[in-house]
Amino acid sequence: MFKTALGRLRVVGFYEGISFLVLLLIAMPLKYWADIPQVVTVVGGLHGLLFVLYLFAVLHVWIKHRWSIFKVAAAFIAAFLPFGTFVLDKKLLRNQA
Repeated sequence: MFKTALGRLRVVGFYEGISFLVLLLIAMPLKYWADIPQVVTVVGGLHGLLFVLYLFAVLHVWIKHRWSIFKVAAAFIAAFLPFGTFVLDKKLLRNQA
């Protein structure tokens, strides 16, 4: 999976999507309902790192596979939507792999 640019994008996208969901569904409720803000600090930092790695992976695929600007925009927007990276993987990346 890590041998190709698309494989790396799929793996990083999966973990970025998981971290986003953990941040939204676990860490944020713990911060506001249980008054434990440290969880957001840890999960948010990890999610930020994975988000940057995801953007670098998209950039690498864009250069290597000469993606259109629409595919790059779809990959970028997917990172901001819950379950977006999973939908991107199913609709776009599996067809190309």
